[in-house]
Amino acid sequence: MDRTAPGETSIADRAAAIVRGRRARHRRHAVATVVLGVLLLVLFTVALMIGNTFYPLDAVVRVILGETVPGASFTVGELRLPRAALAILAGIAFGMAGVSFQTLLRNPLASPDIIGISNGAGAAAVIGIIVLGFSGPLVSLMALAGALVTAAAIYLLSIRGGFAGTRLILIGIGVSLMLQSVISYVLSRAASWDIQTAMQWLTGSLNSASWERVAPLAVAAVVIVPLMLAQGRALGAMQLGDDSASGLGVRVNATRVLCILGAVALLAFATAATGPIAFVAFMAGPIAARITGPGANLLLPSAFVGAVLVLGSDLIGQFAFGERYPVGVITGVLGAPYLIYLLIRTNRSGGSL
Repeated sequence: MDRTAPGETSIADRAAAIVRGRRARHRRHAVATVVLGVLLLVLFTVALMIGNTFYPLDAVVRVILGETVPGASFTVGELRLPRAALAILAGIAFGMAGVSFQTLLRNPLASPDIIGISNGAGAAAVIGIIVLGFSGPLVSLMALAGALVTAAAIYLLSIRGGFAGTRLILIGIGVSLMLQSVISYVLSRAASWDIQTAMQWLTGSLNSASWERVAPLAVAAVVIVPLMLAQGRALGAMQLGDDSASGLGVRVNATRVLCILGAVALLAFATAATGPIAFVAFMAGPIAARITGPGANLLLPSAFVGAVLVLGSDLIGQFAFGERYPVGVITGVLGAPYLIYLLIRTNRSGGSL
């Protein structure tokens, strides 16, 4: 017998409303992820078709399948395909790394761009180019080591007296400013030809894309991305706070260390391959959160958003203007006003994505 008073909602009705809301959120998340995946596929196809010479879709497909197509086999297979593949892999890595830090620290400003890890890679690469005279793969190795060492230093400095996200962000910002000073000092004492080489790397560019650059990042993505996705539910629970996540059965410290290591590794390999493409790690998570709605697992959507940002910005930089611009210039132009907007929004509503 229903004992619910007139005007009151029964427990069964409330439970049904909760279930409907959960299903609606899951449906929105699935639809948004599929749409982002389709958009990425469209951009990938366009990137292979257009350029100084236009190749129809059937010619592109034949090249991908391994057939020899006069003209297209070299242009598409050796120039456009590695560039597009590198853009997608770097975008996935930047997007997933950025949202991991933002979720762990429960602050949309806590991206690798802001807390110094990207500058760590940049400083190491500039020292390698200008001071040590390195080039090619050795610069990438220097960038990889710089990102890993910087991340380790920031983390170790922030856990004294217990881990605190705000402390890590503040320490990261301080380290970032120090590293930016190192970059400026080294550049000020360099020869003009070395400055040009270093600035091309610091801007973030796909102009040197090749299968040799794609291969290490692809291997890292194949290994690390599934491990990160497996931590998605635990990472989402940690948004509620360490105590709540622990109450839900999450091994907080192990999850935090694993996610930070995975995010730093993705960021380091991507930065070593393309240079520090500005603001992609910063923008991907908040954009994905807006698209998928509250309470969603943002790792995969953020990876897709990051890939769309890098590949789309590269197409804009190549073909939208009279001159060609590196992808980092375009993402910087997009990211700077978004940073201002997010600072205003965070100041008004708090620090959540």
